Amino acid sequence: MTGNDEEIAKIVTRELEKNKVDTQIQEMEFVDADEFNDLDILVVASYTYDDGEVPDGAMDLYEDLTEAKFPNLVYGVCGSGDTFYEDFCSAVDNFGDKLSNTGAREGAKSVKIELFPEDKDVERLIQFTNDILASANRN
Repeated sequence: MTGNDEEIAKIVTRELEKNKVDTQIQEMEFVDADEFNDLDILVVASYTYDDGEVPDGAMDLYEDLTEAKFPNLVYGVCGSGDTFYEDFCSAVDNFGDKLSNTGAREGAKSVKIELFPEDKDVERLIQFTNDILASANRN
């Protein structure tokens, strides 16, 4: 996890905790997709590597999502990138597509952030988190 995405994860986590949601931040390289069966909400924060790639440390998890099924899961995807690159934040889109294909329900539109989150990005992440919570409460 980059410092940018670590900050993004902390912002989302603080908002979830304000709403009395038990949270846990984990590095994707240490997560097994089967763990998602026990969750109600999943938020993925990923940077985009090289020319639009999912980060190496997240690749095993990303590939495991191909066969996974999570019909009871509400998810959101956010992350950082650099608009210098043509494929700005494409890992966010890639994870969103994979999670959608598991049968999980998108709780909020993805949030893509240019490098480190600024004040306007914090506001977008708070809204993102609240949208996920509202979607999860509709279950």
